[in-house]
Amino acid sequence: MYKSPLKLLLLLLPALVVVPGCVRDTAVSALDSELERTLIRLSVNSSLDDYMLPDGSNLAGIPAGIGNPLTEEKIALGKMLFYETALGRDAINPNQLRTFSCSTCHVPEAAFTSGSAQGIADGGLGFGTFGSGRVMDQSYEENQIDAQGARPLSMLGVAYVTNSMWAGRFGSRGANAEVAEVWGVHDPATEINHLGLDGLESQNIEGTITHRMSTDAYLLDTLGYRRMFNRAFPEFEGDARYGRVAMSFALSAYIRTLLPSNAPWQQWLRGDKEALTDSQKNGAKLFFGKAGCYRCHNGPALNGNTFHSVGVNDLCDIPGGALRTSADDPRNFGRGDFTRRAEDMFKFKVPQVYNTKDMPFFFHGSSKTSLREVVEYFNAGIPENDRIPASNISDFFHPLNLTDTEVNDLTDFLAEGLYDADLQRFVPDTVLSGNCFPNNDAQSRADMGCE
Repeated sequence: MYKSPLKLLLLLLPALVVVPGCVRDTAVSALDSELERTLIRLSVNSSLDDYMLPDGSNLAGIPAGIGNPLTEEKIALGKMLFYETALGRDAINPNQLRTFSCSTCHVPEAAFTSGSAQGIADGGLGFGTFGSGRVMDQSYEENQIDAQGARPLSMLGVAYVTNSMWAGRFGSRGANAEVAEVWGVHDPATEINHLGLDGLESQNIEGTITHRMSTDAYLLDTLGYRRMFNRAFPEFEGDARYGRVAMSFALSAYIRTLLPSNAPWQQWLRGDKEALTDSQKNGAKLFFGKAGCYRCHNGPALNGNTFHSVGVNDLCDIPGGALRTSADDPRNFGRGDFTRRAEDMFKFKVPQVYNTKDMPFFFHGSSKTSLREVVEYFNAGIPENDRIPASNISDFFHPLNLTDTEVNDLTDFLAEGLYDADLQRFVPDTVLSGNCFPNNDAQSRADMGCE
């Protein structure tokens, strides 16, 4: 039937009105598609699955340590022990007995890092806000406190870490398989690598010694942890069922479940394309493209099993200084302090980047205090530590030439796109001792309102 031009225009007008919406949807879809193509091209198995974290309840999907298969019973025990201050029974001074825990230096609200520039377990007092108020107990000499020469690493995503700690000292596989000749030579604690375990389990065996924690009859029987150990380790015989290896395996099993799988980035990977804003998607494009972050931060946890020097200051350089360290501290050599190889000097393990919005400090030396500062530091590509020879700086560390908009987008992706807002799901409501946690000294109890 014939229609006049005017009638045709009126009929087409509604379709013309919605065109801007269609164009917007097409643009968003194009951005998603471009990002997907980039990820698939960079992935090992040509699949988005390579970037997906398993849910913490999917034990079969979580990397387990050699000889330490994941079980619900082990994880339940480790979840309690991680926050249990009753483990702190080897404190140097009696007033510090049973007042600290693993979480003293790995605070969930600080992305399982220290809330202060330097973590202090035994020999520390107070908590402040999310651990920011931890200070040295004046009844200790400085050389007595349990404080390390680098800030504590985040526990998030360490299921994907082969060699743990900033220098990668622990673990028999990965990079350490190439340097077996130095195990236990310069650092007696690394003799543990000869057991053939992975980094996390090895580290926790030695770490419970370093951090002055152990089990005893009070913890096992008075508090009731023995039955939890029995359920977790029926294959262990005699006292070994309640000893340091069992304790380490339980802690390691729990820590392996600390996966930020609810982050918007993970939701986007699983198909919810509205989980990220356009700014965050552009930031992801930069992360996996122009900014080159993916070259070091890779795998589902966006961490890495490689070591690099990006020229940052050491812990001794923070304003006011740090305890039990100095410019001469050999731990400032990072990987090189362990391997004694010239090419490893000043290199540190690549950390994970989820929930960095919650971190009060960044890098092994706590030299940056905001995520924006970190992005700007990498964008400038200029080392700040003049003690590090230029020849030791990573080839990946150079000016990125990002625009202000690109810096904003990359920061937005890191801060919000990689932010799992529900890390409290990994924290128990209480521990069997009933103690205040993560710390149980009088000042911490007051700070946290436990009194």
